[in-house]
Amino acid sequence: MAPNLNFDKMADGSDKENDGGGSCHRNLPPNRDVLVPRSDVACRNDAVVFVHSQMYVDLCNNLAKVPGRASAVHGLIEAYGLTKELRLVEPRPATVAELTSFHSTDYIDHLRKASAEEDEEKDIDVSEEFGLCYDCPILPGVYEYAAMVAGATLTAAQCLIDGECRVAINWHGGWHHAKKDEASGFCYVNDPVLAILRLRERFSKVLYIDLDLHHGDGVEDAFCCTSRVMTLSLHKFDTGFFPGTGDIHDTGMGRGRYYTVNVPLRDGIQDSQYFSVFNKVVSQAESCYRPEAVVLQLGADGMSGDPMGCFNLTPQGVGRCLAVVLDWKLPTLLLGGGGYHVGNTARCWTALTAQVLGKSLPQDIPEHEHFTEYGPDYELGITPGNRVNHNTDEYVEEVINIVSENLAHVM
Repeated sequence: MAPNLNFDKMADGSDKENDGGGSCHRNLPPNRDVLVPRSDVACRNDAVVFVHSQMYVDLCNNLAKVPGRASAVHGLIEAYGLTKELRLVEPRPATVAELTSFHSTDYIDHLRKASAEEDEEKDIDVSEEFGLCYDCPILPGVYEYAAMVAGATLTAAQCLIDGECRVAINWHGGWHHAKKDEASGFCYVNDPVLAILRLRERFSKVLYIDLDLHHGDGVEDAFCCTSRVMTLSLHKFDTGFFPGTGDIHDTGMGRGRYYTVNVPLRDGIQDSQYFSVFNKVVSQAESCYRPEAVVLQLGADGMSGDPMGCFNLTPQGVGRCLAVVLDWKLPTLLLGGGGYHVGNTARCWTALTAQVLGKSLPQDIPEHEHFTEYGPDYELGITPGNRVNHNTDEYVEEVINIVSENLAHVM
């Protein structure tokens, strides 16, 4: 049985609900000259941890929606020589106890059982009750895959807790749709939630930021009733678009009221406008909330050229957002997520990896095993899309104002 988690306890065990010292005013920027470190966990070096093993890549390659993506991502990062600059840490599978720190025992037990069964033995009706159908089919070895993804993200989180690095990366994680007892949206387990629970063992307040095209509904659901985790999601919001959640007026419940932040966007947004929205909202959230650690989900399905075909973003635009978070100099966990154009997803996460390392990369893609994924230009950059932008200045201003008014309640 999963433990009874009290999210509103401080890391030191006290019940103090607000330790930020007063309300946050809308236009008050964080003062970088006077802030003191908000965590007493010393970072022993500036190494960037990168969770990797060949077995992990092989398991992730089998995900039905993005076959081979893991190899392409790692192959491009390696081709640019970035793995030499990273501290590679081998993941291990999450234990049942770790998985059931969030997911129900019944769900995990069924996932294990169904993953090992022959087709004729599978209980289809029970699997459907757990969401294990359609976009989350039961495939051979799916439990081993899910446990390894969760274990990899937990490995990265533990490195942050132990002060082994300031930034830890697991590009094959970030599966933010899975619920306590249900798979959803290609997500069998919710590794961001598991990581946040692990980080909360050491850091009293964690800020989760989700830049995937789709709303981070599973993470929001997990923490919508607590003030000890703030969830902030920028996403496409439109009738009929999966998962159908993330309305701007969804702000959390009970003690978590106003600690859920949703920034709904329309089709066609481009880098400059996206960064403007991000910078205003996220900077205010950080100033109000004063987190001790950050989990940043960087799904690449908003990239220009993605089959989702919704946003016009490039790695340069998302990189500007990443730079804001890195400037806080907090323990930061970077995760992947969506991204269904394999070449562009690899381009994006390679560019962001280089940014974390402070490296500049040549535009010409190095020749390597996956070189043909990057034709016809064979360049690292992604050309901005030309989809019509439905985010009018008036709409964006209204969204920012509503979010800002909500954040003014955060103590």
